Amino acid sequence: MNRFVVGTGRCGSTLLSRMLAESPQVLSLFEFFNGLDMTLRFREEPVSGAELADLLAKEHPFVSMVLRRGYEVPEIVYPFGAAGTRYAREDPLPYLLVAALPRLSDEPDALFDELLGFAAARPRRPLRVHYPEIFAWLCRRLGREVWIERSGSSIDYLGSLDAFFPEALFLHLHRDGREAALSMREHHAFRLAICMTYQVLDSRTRSLGELGELDPGADAGGEDRVGRMLASRPDAEYFGRFWSQQVARGAAAIERLDPSRYLAVRFEDLLAKPADVLQTIAAFFALDPARDGWIARAAALVRGAPPARFPSLLLDEQQRLAAACREGTQLLVRPVGGDVPAKLSKGSVLTQD
Repeated sequence: MNRFVVGTGRCGSTLLSRMLAESPQVLSLFEFFNGLDMTLRFREEPVSGAELADLLAKEHPFVSMVLRRGYEVPEIVYPFGAAGTRYAREDPLPYLLVAALPRLSDEPDALFDELLGFAAARPRRPLRVHYPEIFAWLCRRLGREVWIERSGSSIDYLGSLDAFFPEALFLHLHRDGREAALSMREHHAFRLAICMTYQVLDSRTRSLGELGELDPGADAGGEDRVGRMLASRPDAEYFGRFWSQQVARGAAAIERLDPSRYLAVRFEDLLAKPADVLQTIAAFFALDPARDGWIARAAALVRGAPPARFPSLLLDEQQRLAAACREGTQLLVRPVGGDVPAKLSKGSVLTQD
């Protein structure tokens, strides 16, 4: 059975991935799909093993641009500077080494090489066949029974995941949109995405290809536009709009899912009663909740709720952010369409003033 955790950016899914990794059954895959070339990762045409390995070996331009300018991104856990590691912060880092493989092995470079070797040896097949084979290989290699993939902002491409994995189970972790948006604003890669999406600071750049032409160094006018975007602090309203649009795109895909394949969980509930929520998640994903005491260890990862940022905003910015989040919030608490039950909320209520 294929299993996924989906959500918007900064919804708390990294914590849930760490929790699930405590199960001795689970291969918890962090950010596998998110950084693969979005024009190729869900292509329908068959690809050769060499093409598959090339897709898996590529860097992600956002990551490189952020690292080269000295910014930290919490998702990047590759052990730069550790003895025997291959890559320095200034090097193009293959995306699978950003988070996925360092979370699975203390020797991520060696595992990366093995994985590419396995991929390169595959016959020409559609990616929808290649991906489960890769995940099954990782499970065998690392002694796990099942895999659960989780990527930030994956609610954006839930429809593609459903098309590629038509029997998959999807756990949707969602969070108060205002707090998710404000958490995005503190994240440099999201600032870059927001500037591009909404042309903040007159970025004049809309595609990763255009960004790549600017990096490293300044553009023809002598300005480091990428650095300027990373250092910016766009208005919270932009991030709220971005969050709402992610929820809306996900809602369209969720409406097509059979209810038995979908579970929605509030991040706030996961923090407030982690053991109870993990029991529910274990039942949904058909995991053994009693094996090796993993739920108790996972629940202990909670260190309390993060401080709320919304109350510290000026009233005018609060109002604009709340308005920007309204569409997404309504989708989380109301039926997706007609008389269909509120699948997005699955019985939980997210309130917003």
